[in-house]
Amino acid sequence: MATTRRLAKLVAYLRPHWKEATLGIIALLAVNGLGVYIPLLIRSVVNKLSEDLTYQQLLHYVLLIISLTSAMWLIRMASRIWIFGVGRKVEFELKQKIFEHLLKLEPAYFTTCSVGNLISRATSDVDNIRRLLGFAVLTLANTFFAYALTLPVMLSINVNLTLASLLIYPFMFLLVYSFGNRLRDQQLKLQESIADMSQLIQEDVSGISLIKIYAQEKNEQREFAKKNHNLLKANLKLTQSNTTLFPLIGGLASISSLIIIWLGGNRISSGSLAVGDFVTLLIYLERLIFPTALLGFTVTAYQRGEVSIDRIESILNVQPKICNSSQLIGLPPSSVKGKITAKNLSYTYPDSLSPALDNINFTINPGELVAIVGPIGSGKSTLASSLPRLIDINPEQLFLDGVDITQISLSDLRGAIAYVPQDSFLFSTTIKNNICYGDPTREETEIEEAAQQSQIHSEIINFPQQYQTIVGEKGIALSGGQRQRTSLARAMLIDAPVLILDDSLSSIDNQNATSIIRNILAKKRLRTVIFITHQLPVAAACDRIFVIDKGKIVQMGTQMELLQQPGLYKTLWGQNQIEELLH
Repeated sequence: MATTRRLAKLVAYLRPHWKEATLGIIALLAVNGLGVYIPLLIRSVVNKLSEDLTYQQLLHYVLLIISLTSAMWLIRMASRIWIFGVGRKVEFELKQKIFEHLLKLEPAYFTTCSVGNLISRATSDVDNIRRLLGFAVLTLANTFFAYALTLPVMLSINVNLTLASLLIYPFMFLLVYSFGNRLRDQQLKLQESIADMSQLIQEDVSGISLIKIYAQEKNEQREFAKKNHNLLKANLKLTQSNTTLFPLIGGLASISSLIIIWLGGNRISSGSLAVGDFVTLLIYLERLIFPTALLGFTVTAYQRGEVSIDRIESILNVQPKICNSSQLIGLPPSSVKGKITAKNLSYTYPDSLSPALDNINFTINPGELVAIVGPIGSGKSTLASSLPRLIDINPEQLFLDGVDITQISLSDLRGAIAYVPQDSFLFSTTIKNNICYGDPTREETEIEEAAQQSQIHSEIINFPQQYQTIVGEKGIALSGGQRQRTSLARAMLIDAPVLILDDSLSSIDNQNATSIIRNILAKKRLRTVIFITHQLPVAAACDRIFVIDKGKIVQMGTQMELLQQPGLYKTLWGQNQIEELLH
């Protein structure tokens, strides 16, 4: 069943390119047809050598054979271009399909599947399928045509010699079959070793500063050496199998030539076999040796392809948990007022026993600035992630302008919400491109205005390249505060009806943080703002404050109201005041 499923997948990959594949196979048929016809011409020449063969006749045969051989070479080249081209096109389409599919998956998926593993599947495994649909298809088609066209002619020349020379071939096929499972298992271990090493390299490059801070270079070198050694062992085992299989195939094929030379020589001596027929049989047998020997390579390519098909399909078969509802409701961002309502909102992470959000209820009015505070791990970021549906919440729990957010199209919902997460991720491009990432069509003046609102403009213009400055991988060329303010500028530029700031001022000094809040307050009636923070003096300036603890909203009110009642907020405020005095 598994083999049938994999073959069905291969056919599905090939189906869009059936014309090129058909042309390539037809060209291979023509090549093998010429490969059968040319030895027959050679037989005629050899048999006529004992007769009165004139120079003109000999020249005619020579020129004809050269012409046919040249045509054979050109057609063979065309067949390779067509068939290998199909493999390259399938490679392109698979990479595109994998990337587009990954973009549909929710962030939680990438916490369970390593980046190195995904990169390995999108590169090494796709490359294996490309080889399978190029080299393997060409070899199989060529082998089939070689046998189908050559064997009947060989049998017509001499049945006994042909059958005797082919006695060894069943042993070749049995040998190839016996190596099949071993090659597939070894190829799977090789692919897994490549993925493990890719993951380690990706992690170490991303965490190079941490490695140096804790002086762990030696440990990382040892870990890399371990994984590299595992990869070496997997490669050596596969190479050992290959180098055992292919010489055995070649050796068995050579025995066929010895058989025909021995038996054919006796028949020539007795006069029962013409020299031309003997030479032709040898040429035909030589033609069969090469495609038969290549079957070993084909088996390797197929085993690699089988493993790679399973690894790629395991990604493509993952269904997005967060997707558009069948009963879709359009809600253009331009029509959104920004009212947010939660009704018994609950969410539990897959690997957790206790809920991150536990029956939360609230209403945030359009244009309201609400701060959400609470201890670390209380559920603040989970609440922020639920609004743009970065986590899979159940229907009828969270509403935007009275519409269930699970019924709103994802593009409309996320177009109405500007979200700045705790991790201020920047792409390895210019500051300008990072700021206008949400809307690349914005003008320079609009980009600069957003940068001014987030208090980063004055620092950008002091960079040598200003807005064209490359920030490096994940914004490594900028400080933590600069990365946060660049992310804020990106959110402010799109001017969405709802703005969510998830502890987005934690790395920004108090003066800049105060200025940013002042800019938000100046425009707060134009958008609803949810501000998650540990900076209680900043939260005090908000319209209302929600206090979350253990997934529940335990208090709700203005700064003055919360300070007048006993509870968690008053405790947190007291702790903050003590910290301010100590500093």
